[in-house]
Amino acid sequence: MSKITKEQYEFALARIEELLPMVDDNTPANDRNAIELTMMSDVVIDYEKEHFPIAKPTIAQLIQLSLEEKQMNQKQLAAKIGVSTSRISDYISGRAEPTLKIARLLCITLNISPAAMLGC
Repeated sequence: MSKITKEQYEFALARIEELLPMVDDNTPANDRNAIELTMMSDVVIDYEKEHFPIAKPTIAQLIQLSLEEKQMNQKQLAAKIGVSTSRISDYISGRAEPTLKIARLLCITLNISPAAMLGC
């Protein structure tokens, strides 16, 4: 597909807003509105991938987000994985990165995928 312009992107966004009330889970896949909605969505996705890429989270962000989701604090995490609270603070601030052994414990304790922890 050729490069999508800002005008095409904005048109697709507006058209999606118009089409959404006309399409639901019961709409047949071959419905004209459903097909157009899919096409307009693809335009938006392609444009946003190019102009608004989402960066992979850092280790610090993964740990912080997981702590919030699990409603844990740094002290509780430190006790669970056997490191000091200041070491957890170092990981969250980005001053230090965990060893593979600690990264494995963080993945298990916080339910973080190893691929995300390794930046894959």
